Amino acid sequence: MGHTVVIGTTFVDVKGVPKGAYDPQGRNVGDVKIVHGGVGRNVAENFANVGKPVSFVGTMEDSAFGRDVRRRLLERGVNLDYAPQASDNGIGMWLVILDENGDLAGSISKMPELDLLEEHLSREIDTIAAGADAIVLELDLNERIAEVVVDAAKRHGKPLYAIVGNMSVVLSRKDLVKQTDCFICNNIEASKLFEDKAVLDFSAPEMLEFLPSAAGAAGIASMVVTMGEKGAVYYDGQANDSGICPPYSTEVVDTTGAGDAFFSGTVAALVRGCALSDAVRYGARLASATIGVEEANCPVDKDFFNRRQTMLGGD
Repeated sequence: MGHTVVIGTTFVDVKGVPKGAYDPQGRNVGDVKIVHGGVGRNVAENFANVGKPVSFVGTMEDSAFGRDVRRRLLERGVNLDYAPQASDNGIGMWLVILDENGDLAGSISKMPELDLLEEHLSREIDTIAAGADAIVLELDLNERIAEVVVDAAKRHGKPLYAIVGNMSVVLSRKDLVKQTDCFICNNIEASKLFEDKAVLDFSAPEMLEFLPSAAGAAGIASMVVTMGEKGAVYYDGQANDSGICPPYSTEVVDTTGAGDAFFSGTVAALVRGCALSDAVRYGARLASATIGVEEANCPVDKDFFNRRQTMLGGD
């Protein structure tokens, strides 16, 4: 089945949704919801929701919300044996405002304390890596954590998949990106990575023409760039394959977590042994399912990978 270890953060997501058109200059009547979030935590739950064995290595917190996070992950089937426990400040907070279309209108993040996680990984990373079939790393935690995990994945011969947070480590340590088996980001992040603002306005065919040479020149073996409603473009240097994955139509409820879901579906399929050209379609399907619900996670669907024709077919 392929056991995956996800190393990342847990957040409290406080989401405001207006009842009418969002006015950035005025007061907006609507709903405010508090949900479980965090890039790493989202990915771990997504893996469990589609029936993939997964462990989450992120700081747990002994607070009311922290205990609720632990309960939910365990109920979904996420293994928490390697997750360190903090007394406080182990969970971050993300304040987000969505517009009337469910799209992000603005946000502010408060990062959790990472010292405990860094110390924990420095001691336990060899045990964690040895027991994994693949490792997912939220690459922008801090430079030391990234170095420890990347080095362990290399020494133990385990596939490493990186998901972007705030680009702080990615931009300062591009050498670490080269050591991932597949790097997945959106077009905004790709523009920063390649230092090319033109990337922001690329159509999918233009991205397809650009990505193989840009990723190859940067030493990135495999890469996927998501482009919202334009779909996603992938490049697999080892297979010498690239292409476009169109988006799947769905009624948009909330776009929060769509990128994490795309990453989760794609990487979970790669861990199963799928080619990247097929894996991105699983990612697109999972992202589509996620933006159709109010939470930041995909719905529970243990048969997700058993319905190949549905997943890989058209609309």
